[in-house]
Amino acid sequence: MREVVAGLQGSRIREVANEGIGREGVLAFWFGESDEVTPEPIRAAAIASLQAGETFYAHNLGLPELREAIAGYTDRLHPGRGAGHWFGRIAVTSGGVNGLMLAAQTLVDAGDEVAVVTPAWPNLAAQPAILGARLRTIPLVPRAGAWALDLDALRAAVTPATRVLIVNAPANPTGFTLTASEQRAILDHCRATGTWIVADEVYERLYYGDDTPNGAAPSFLDVAEPDDRLVVAHSFSKSFLMTGWRLGWLVLPPGLTDAVGKLIEFNTSCAPVFVQRGAVAAIAHGDQVTPALVAHLRRCRDTLVPLLQAVPGLELATPRGGMYAFFRLPGQADCLDVAKRLVREAGLGLAPGSAFAPEAAGWLRWCFASRDTARLEEGVRRLQGWLDSA
Repeated sequence: MREVVAGLQGSRIREVANEGIGREGVLAFWFGESDEVTPEPIRAAAIASLQAGETFYAHNLGLPELREAIAGYTDRLHPGRGAGHWFGRIAVTSGGVNGLMLAAQTLVDAGDEVAVVTPAWPNLAAQPAILGARLRTIPLVPRAGAWALDLDALRAAVTPATRVLIVNAPANPTGFTLTASEQRAILDHCRATGTWIVADEVYERLYYGDDTPNGAAPSFLDVAEPDDRLVVAHSFSKSFLMTGWRLGWLVLPPGLTDAVGKLIEFNTSCAPVFVQRGAVAAIAHGDQVTPALVAHLRRCRDTLVPLLQAVPGLELATPRGGMYAFFRLPGQADCLDVAKRLVREAGLGLAPGSAFAPEAAGWLRWCFASRDTARLEEGVRRLQGWLDSA
């Protein structure tokens, strides 16, 4: 076994979840997914594909129908160039995580320096590390519960020696979002240093600001040129309630698409056809599915956050994107221990901040993508009761 693989840290989220699986009555908010099932038209399209016998290999880059649908969807969110501009830049992947790994395999050699903005979903740092990269982190700065990017710190960290910068916004776990001006500043700096940007924009549609014309979070695609060193990762998981379907896509510079197609052959060959048919239906019905989901998530956020903010000493800012409340409890530095105790003693399942970066030790992540807001209210009651008895 390679040393780097042997040394990979297991999921601390899963470690906490293992404390609760099988325990009766635990309210689980530890995983990053909604408890709502995939909408019926998406499921029906996949079933129809299977019944039609579509059980064979597909094109490495995805069904042409799906790539066309994604190109049109991309152009609606980032207008001005036409769907044809995007089609040759789309690679369908077997999940967002697979897309991010493909991006790393395309760009990173052993020994390369890769910078990651943290706290971040653990896979973003683990993937280049698996490939033998040298990691450099750029920590966000918490101020009154809100996490912000220090652009000067980023400029100092990203040098001509930095092969790739990885940034996730809207972010898991912090809810941090980038402004368009910050994206321009990052892009300008990376142009000067020759650094690739891998932008994880999986939560682009889960955005609660009112400062963009399409309701989506600001995207690097709005400020970049086609030949910029930019790879943007997307997923059907969050905005279309398709976490278990394992389907995503990359938006690539035109000269990179064929190379990624080769890598898909050596990783997964292709995404299953029936899953891709479901994705075509997801985009076709997206005007009904996604806005309703975002409106519901906003209600969940606006239910949970004020209740948590009312807990004495708790530090939390209202997230502008994503589906997580990321907060710090007073006098509780060991968040992994706290998360396990909350499962055992309060029947409340949260994710420990230390799963996302050392600088997030002492923080907890609460996924508020709940079908029933009453579950969120009960969760806060359990948290407050646990704090009162501690």
